[in-house]
Amino acid sequence: MTASSDVTIDAALARCLVDSQFPEWAALEIAPVALSGVDNRTFRLGDALSVRLPAGDWYALQVEKEQRWLPVLAPSLPLPIPDPVAAGSAGCGYPFRWSVYRWLAGESASEDAIGDLVAFARDLAGFLVALRGADARGGPAPGRHNFFRGGPLSTYGEETLRAIEAQRAVIDARASLACWEDALAATWTREPVWFHGDVAVGNLLVRDGRLAAVIDFGSSGVGDPACDVVIAWTFFSDAARDAFRAALGVDDATWSRGRGWALWKALITLDADPRARLIVERVLADHASRT
Repeated sequence: MTASSDVTIDAALARCLVDSQFPEWAALEIAPVALSGVDNRTFRLGDALSVRLPAGDWYALQVEKEQRWLPVLAPSLPLPIPDPVAAGSAGCGYPFRWSVYRWLAGESASEDAIGDLVAFARDLAGFLVALRGADARGGPAPGRHNFFRGGPLSTYGEETLRAIEAQRAVIDARASLACWEDALAATWTREPVWFHGDVAVGNLLVRDGRLAAVIDFGSSGVGDPACDVVIAWTFFSDAARDAFRAALGVDDATWSRGRGWALWKALITLDADPRARLIVERVLADHASRT
């Protein structure tokens, strides 16, 4: 993977950056992690730290935000989140700011790793409720830094309509359009609240079968929290989805906008993601059951 400057993001680059900017850690081993990510590449730094390098200029916008706000949010939350230790600057041919965090142990969420999916859904909802309750004053509004998560769904209106038309051979285009229009009509009119912005299995760490930490706040911000509902269709089903919604305590309008976010992302990834069609089907079935 390369950054926009065509610098290869690998362990050698991480080594160069750490040694040149934080010589006190020069003796610590650097190693790639199994699931390094696409937007950012992550490397272990010794046993207790990690290095996180943005893969492009859009993702680099998130570094300052995470450095500023994660320590502020952490005391309000019931589970660990990334803890910034240091902020690096451009160097070694790499053009972006980057971060050093404390290492959070755990494996990415999966049905095999989770002992009780309903309990997991409730725990996740409890975390998101606490996040919504954190003081949002001065927090980052939706924008380029988080791909406009927390903003109006209409940002992706034209893209969604094009995707519905392009995929009508494999999806129910009429039902998709009805679901999308319902989501657009359910506008957010309340004060902005904190949201994570990318509640996906790769950002949820599990230990001993339970939710243990939530990572990657690059898409976070303050605004409409409906984007955090998407996991209801991308990962949960049946009893777990019902438990998630009940514990989350969101109204019908927020749930509808959440369906819209899930539908948009599934439609635009339908050709690349084998699970996207299932997600579309789940979203449309949920919409049909509530209309």
